[in-house]
Amino acid sequence: MTHRIYAMSVASVYVHYVAKVEKKGRTRAELDQVIRWLTGFSQAQLETHLADRTDFQTFFAEAPALNPKRERITGTICGVRIEQIEDPLMREIRYLDKLVDEIAKGRPMEKILRS
Repeated sequence: MTHRIYAMSVASVYVHYVAKVEKKGRTRAELDQVIRWLTGFSQAQLETHLADRTDFQTFFAEAPALNPKRERITGTICGVRIEQIEDPLMREIRYLDKLVDEIAKGRPMEKILRS
C-alpha cells in the first residue's frame, strides 16, 4: 500500500485537500501557502507539479527547501504518531496531511507555519 501512495499524483490528492479546507471556510490560497512553506516550491513550481501530475516521491525529492520547522509538526494521522514514522517519504506526506488538518480545524496560520 505504501508504494501506491508514493506513485499517486499530488494533484489527485490535492483536490481532496482543497475540498476539505474550503468545506471548513478556508481557502486554496492558504493551502498553497502551507505547501510552499513545507516544500520551498514557488507558486509557479507548485502549479507545474500539479499540472504535470507529479507523484509524491518525485514531488518531495524535487522540493527545493524542505522547511526545517516541519519537524515541529507532531500528533497523529490515521492513528499513527507522525514523529514515530520511520520511512522519510511517508513522514513528509503525513506532515502535509497534518498541516491540511490544521487548516481545516481553523488553526491560525502563524501556528500552522510554526512562526
